[in-house]
Amino acid sequence: MSLIAEIAVSLLLIIGGVFVLVGSWGLAKLPSVMTRLHGPTKATTLGVGACLIASMIYFPVFGGAYSAHELLITLFLFLTAPVSANMIAKAHIHRQGRGIDANPSDHIVDGLPPPPGTSDWATFVGADKGDGATSEGRGGETRP
Repeated sequence: MSLIAEIAVSLLLIIGGVFVLVGSWGLAKLPSVMTRLHGPTKATTLGVGACLIASMIYFPVFGGAYSAHELLITLFLFLTAPVSANMIAKAHIHRQGRGIDANPSDHIVDGLPPPPGTSDWATFVGADKGDGATSEGRGGETRP
């Protein structure tokens, strides 16, 4: 049992390390914000998750007591990484759509394509509240 646990922990740590390395490389080397998002949200999340699962196997097998800390950290990581990536992507789209991006390296120089229908992109709904302008809602009603 001990040999199988050692092999499983070793493989998970190696796999996790490779994922973290690839995710970090992607964060540093990819050209635009939208492509750099994939490094930390996908590869690094899997890498840290693999290391935490290795920790969940190691401590109960080799004399320690089971602790739910690693499981809670893993769940928190898998729940928050997509949310933070979504918020970063929305901020980037907002900067591109308003023309305030100082480094438009993802070749959206002319702005975003028009959204389907008559409404604006969901990222921009309510963005102009501070300047007294009105925006049109989904049902066609005009709201301040």
